[in-house]
Amino acid sequence: MDAPLQWMIGDVRIQRVEERITPVPWEGLVPDGAELVERYRPWIDPFVTTRGAHLLLSVHSFVVQTPETLIVIDTCVGDSSDFPLPGDVGFGDRLAVALPGGLDAVDVVVCTHLHFDHVGWNTTMRDGELVPTFSNARYLVTGDELAATRDAEDSRAYAASIEPLNAAGCLDSVSPDHRVDQWVTLEPSPGHTPGHVSVRINSAGEEALITGDFVHTPLQFPHPEASSRPDADRAAATATRERYVAALADRDILVLGTHFAPPTAGHLKRDGETVRFDGL
Repeated sequence: MDAPLQWMIGDVRIQRVEERITPVPWEGLVPDGAELVERYRPWIDPFVTTRGAHLLLSVHSFVVQTPETLIVIDTCVGDSSDFPLPGDVGFGDRLAVALPGGLDAVDVVVCTHLHFDHVGWNTTMRDGELVPTFSNARYLVTGDELAATRDAEDSRAYAASIEPLNAAGCLDSVSPDHRVDQWVTLEPSPGHTPGHVSVRINSAGEEALITGDFVHTPLQFPHPEASSRPDADRAAATATRERYVAALADRDILVLGTHFAPPTAGHLKRDGETVRFDGL
C-alpha cells in the first residue's frame, strides 16, 4: 500500500489508515452512479475504475490527534469473513503503527454508525473472547444509533463489535452533537442510519469535516438525490446531503470522505449550476 495520507488542520493531525479498496458495481451501492459518472470526468476519475463501471470503495479509519486526545474514527471491517466485504488481518498492525503510543494510547473511538464496515476492529479475539481492541478508550455511539432496529447483518456486527464493549463498561451513549474535546465535535447527519453522525474538526481558524456515510461517492454532491442502497431513510439522507452541499460549497473546509479512495480529501466547489469535488 502507498504511504498513509495525512493532513493538518491547525494543531490537529488527521491520518487515513486503509484496510482495503474494492471496486463495487454502481448497481450494488449507488445505482444512479452508472448513468452519472461520464458527466463528471475528469474530476471523478480518482474515485472510479478506468472505464467508470465501478466505484472504488475505500474502507479506512481516520486517526485524529488533537493536542489533548487521540481519536480513531470508525474501525473498518475487522478480520471476519462473515460480511459482504472481507476484512484484512493486517489492518490492526497498520493502525497500531499510525497511533502514537499504539493501540493502548487511544482515548476515544467514534463510531459514525453501526454498519459492519465501521465497527469491525472495535473488538479483538483474545484467548477465545472478544475484548475491546483499544483497552483504554471510551467508545462513542449515539443513543439513536444504539436504539435503531437492526437487520441480520447489522445484528451480527452488533453482537461482535458492540455488545463486548458494553460488557467491558467502555461504551458511551452520546448525543449527536457531542463534543469530544475543544477541537472535535460530532454533528447529526441522519438518513443513512437513524443516529448517523459526521465529525467536525476546528483548529487555529482551519476546519475539516469527516463525512461518515452520508455520501459514498463524490457523485452524490452534485446529485444529493442519488441514494445509496443502504440508506435507511432515503428522504432524510437526501436532505442531509443537500444541507451539506449548501454548507460546504466554496468554503475553505477540508472534506474527508469516509469511503473515498485517494486522494480521499478535497474541497467542494461550485461549477456553474452544479458542484464538483476537487481532490487534493
